[in-house]
Amino acid sequence: MRAQSAVVIRIVELCAERQISYNHLAYISAVPPSTVKNILNGSSNNTGIVTIAKLCNGLGITLTEFFETEIFQ
Repeated sequence: MRAQSAVVIRIVELCAERQISYNHLAYISAVPPSTVKNILNGSSNNTGIVTIAKLCNGLGITLTEFFETEIFQ
């Protein structure tokens, strides 16, 4: 599995766990909704670590918690 696909799956998983929409994730993370949309629909092939860190901050988790799942093993 490509890393980008794993990032998408993890974001979807975290939003489902918290029962939040992707737009709400963008809002609480201070990331443009278009950026989140591009990540999730595959238009963005290289999500930067700064963007992932912002999403993590919005979700209230660390980067370690984001990447510490079986999908990234």
